[in-house]
Amino acid sequence: MRILVTGGAGYVGSTLVPLLLAQGHHVRVLDSLKFGGHGLLPCCEYRTLELMKGDICDDAAMAKALEDIDAVIHLAAIVGYPACKKEPQVAQTTNVEGTRTLLKHRKPDQKVLYASTGSIYGSVPDYICNENTPRAPITLYGETKGAAEQMILESGNSIAYRFATAFGVSNRMRLDLMPNDFTYQAVKNRNIIVYEGGFKRTFVHVRDMARSFVFALENWNSVKDDVYNVGHESMNFTKEDVARKIMKFVDYYLHFAEVGTDADQRNYEVSYEKIRAKGFEVTIDLDRGIEELVRAARLIEFQNPFANV
Repeated sequence: MRILVTGGAGYVGSTLVPLLLAQGHHVRVLDSLKFGGHGLLPCCEYRTLELMKGDICDDAAMAKALEDIDAVIHLAAIVGYPACKKEPQVAQTTNVEGTRTLLKHRKPDQKVLYASTGSIYGSVPDYICNENTPRAPITLYGETKGAAEQMILESGNSIAYRFATAFGVSNRMRLDLMPNDFTYQAVKNRNIIVYEGGFKRTFVHVRDMARSFVFALENWNSVKDDVYNVGHESMNFTKEDVARKIMKFVDYYLHFAEVGTDADQRNYEVSYEKIRAKGFEVTIDLDRGIEELVRAARLIEFQNPFANV
């Protein structure tokens, strides 16, 4: 299969692209390379890798990228609350107008797989969200991803995945993800300060995110034209839970602050029954992912670009 991955040099893309190449697919990556392309260096052995540097909002670049493509995995976005707050206009343009540009040039027979987010649920502390829960995003990130998701689903021959909060080691690391950030702080600084420790999120490992796209491609007729939460109920944890799990692997000081708030007020639990009924299961739990993150944190020096956002 000939697959276009937008944003393929990013956190999820640099995990997904090698997986697709190893399965024998021809993979074309369209990426602005805003954060560089080092995450794809391990893929250079494959002659079936094609890299196009370009912006998804550029009509000419998108039209060219879509030539002779069977399926599009649309990852390109300004991702997360901090990044969207830092560059709100860029986030609106990339996440919404970039998706509109993709759909304008995409042919009806080209499958579209969209990376949406559980952030569109907002703060729903009183019950478990499912795919029919009304969208109520409380951040610009959630708003823009929700708008793009709706366009994708209305276009047909498509799916949208509402991913739990991503975490785990990737060739293009991110520290604006809570488990990644907490683990890095514990290893490097030997302390973590936690605000509003009772707020709950659900998590999914980046390798399971990559696997979910492969699953959809292999089961397209069963899953197409629908939206799915991607994660697992066993991965619903509070911020305090995550911090205490890290203590199993790192000796550090944990402080719960009584004064102060986390700017990202998401607080919800999610059901993943729908995609599980289709046959997809996650494979990496939080403990295993944190153990890998501890090893990674000891290998790298990383500056979080959103630390003061």
